[in-house]
Amino acid sequence: MDPLGLAALLAAGLVAGFINTIAGGGSMLTLPALVLIGLPVDVANGTNRIAVVLQSLAGAWRFDKAGVVEWATVRKVLLPTIVGAVIGAVVAAYVVPQAYLGPVLFGTMLVVALVFLIRPPVDPDDESAEPHALSPLGLFVAGLYGGFVQAGVGLVLLAVLTGLTRRSLVEANALKLVVVLAFTLVALGVFVMAGQVRWVHGLVLSGATVVGALLGVRFALKARSKALRAVVFGCAVVACVAALFR
Repeated sequence: MDPLGLAALLAAGLVAGFINTIAGGGSMLTLPALVLIGLPVDVANGTNRIAVVLQSLAGAWRFDKAGVVEWATVRKVLLPTIVGAVIGAVVAAYVVPQAYLGPVLFGTMLVVALVFLIRPPVDPDDESAEPHALSPLGLFVAGLYGGFVQAGVGLVLLAVLTGLTRRSLVEANALKLVVVLAFTLVALGVFVMAGQVRWVHGLVLSGATVVGALLGVRFALKARSKALRAVVFGCAVVACVAALFR
């Protein structure tokens, strides 16, 4: 990595760690950043999981110290997401040809970013209803997407955990980090076996994302703003377009 590429990767990691902790979508910055510094798309997709695992671990630890993580609920939501993640990772690593992987990944990321920008805000006080019957299916789909591309899966999980399992936004953020940690570990194993992980790049990126995650926990109780969604969307568009045409 040249100094400019290293600086760009660290900056993307810092912002991504912060965003992933308070909402999601940070991989919309780190995945294109890894591609822009020279990694093939499939290798970047696998390498990015190292940073996701470590930042999720840091954020979940801080939430657990604050007593926010509902471990009884964690056990209920892990299985469908892990099953989906394994299938998604296998499809990305072994099924989709590399020539098509870039357009599929970045096209999907842009769609998720657009949904993130225009989706209505979640009411953090709506905790009265019981979990929806479609919760397991929603969690499976979130895991499937996370195993395949990762970018934006936090946004998908927040939608499922707040809309279908009826968790508050704070509880959903804490649950999201634990669930992402678990299924990303499994998906990372798939990419390691496929030879699609570069540990040096992943660990360098992880250092920045962990710092960003620890900073993001401090802001986790604040309302999501339209400005933040717009910034994430704008950065994702620029990064994805640059990666597609590098």
